[in-house]
Amino acid sequence: MSVLEVEAIRRPPTGLGADLRAARIVCHRELLRWVKDRRRLAAGLVQPLLWLFVLGTGLSRVVAVGQEDVDFRTFLFPGVLATSVMFTAVFAGVSVVWDREFGFLREMLVAPIRRSSIMAGKCLGGAIVATAQAVVILALAGLCGVPYSPVLMLELLGVLFLASLAITAFGLLLGARVANIQSVMPVIQTVITPMMFLSGALYPTAGLPTWLALATKVNPVTYAVNPMRHVVFSHLDLTPAAARVLDPQLTWNGWPVPFPLQLVVLAVLGLLTFAVAVRRFSKTD
Repeated sequence: MSVLEVEAIRRPPTGLGADLRAARIVCHRELLRWVKDRRRLAAGLVQPLLWLFVLGTGLSRVVAVGQEDVDFRTFLFPGVLATSVMFTAVFAGVSVVWDREFGFLREMLVAPIRRSSIMAGKCLGGAIVATAQAVVILALAGLCGVPYSPVLMLELLGVLFLASLAITAFGLLLGARVANIQSVMPVIQTVITPMMFLSGALYPTAGLPTWLALATKVNPVTYAVNPMRHVVFSHLDLTPAAARVLDPQLTWNGWPVPFPLQLVVLAVLGLLTFAVAVRRFSKTD
């Protein structure tokens, strides 16, 4: 009587190591998608270039941005950096809708790993893509009157990456709420466009009406735009009067909000949004 040999069942590894490996793989996939999609890279650069060199050049002849000769493109530069990151990061997060539509998300969700690791990989990959794409705009700083100071560039990169993480998490949350691909663009236009205009990216926030000033303060994107603008103008030689117009201090009920606290607010908002997105995906069948 022969004895049947039983093949041992190998259980896939679980735990923190498996979760970190899953996040790295998902992040790597996001980077590969970006590198291979050259049209996506080109399309992501068109809008910032139009804002800077078409809108900025045209409005510089009719818009006064301070009490001294400051190019309007210099004022626009940090706002355009923030908005370019915002759109790229949101699309990176919302791409989870495509993953769901084509079945790839379901394959990831049935894997023996925490769903938070999948979302973390998506968030990190989207943030790296958004920051890398913004580096191309950052390289044009000299054409907008912004000096190529190593300290300035490093500070901007740090704020850009933090903003990218927070906004990609927001994109993941939107992706969790969007039912199908056809709804993606209407949702993005309805939510993201007002956030861009209410962030002060395209106009000075000094002297705004009360209702508009309040809208800018409760807008999460403001806490990405304002630090970038502060970093840029802290490296320019401006009079105190011009600085008050071009780089007004963000206040809460009259209290000046310190620059580091604005970054903390941005980070906390990103973490909370990420947690809500993970919870929403945890309920996905």
